[in-house]
Order: sequence, then C-alpha cells, then structure tokens
Amino acid sequence: MADDRFWRAEAGALVVRVRVQPKSRRPGLGGLRPGADGPRLRVNVTEAPEDGRANRAVCAALAAALGVPASMIEVAQGAAAREKLLRIPGDPALLIPMIEALA
Repeated sequence: MADDRFWRAEAGALVVRVRVQPKSRRPGLGGLRPGADGPRLRVNVTEAPEDGRANRAVCAALAAALGVPASMIEVAQGAAAREKLLRIPGDPALLIPMIEALA
C-alpha cells in the first residue's frame, strides 16, 4: 500500500487499513491515525472483541458510512487484531471517492 493512503485499489475491490477500538463509548469513524505501515482509518465500536462481534460491527460501521450492505465488506487480514485490512468488492473508481470522503 502507498505510505500516504489508508486504502489500496485491487482488481475488482478496494482494501482499507483500519484500526479498531472495541468497547468504545462512542461508536463511529474517528478519522485517520498513524500506523507502522502508514495511516489507518480509526473505527470505534461498542462491541467487545469476542466471537467476532467487533469484526462484524466494524464491517457494519464502514458499510453504513459508505452506503453499502454490511455483508459486502469482509475482514481480509487481522481478524484477531486491532489493526485490520478490510476488503470491499466493487469498482475501485466508484469506491475511492467515497472512502476518501471518510478521512
């Protein structure tokens, strides 16, 4: 991924780097935060990181912000970590402006 972007375009998808804050008091997107491999989109969720509840909540939060179904977003990497890669299938040309607006 490019060091200055929190997303990467692939053939037929967009991969987004996120940092999840489970058990947060205020759910939602929290802007960009620095990471070891570049910036990450911070996502706060109220769910605990148990039985995949926080993973489902982060997919739902990003889906709601983008206006796409939650089932469309999947955790590509980091299912048991706070730093994750989320994969959003679709046309990157359409998804990039929507994801850039969240930063």
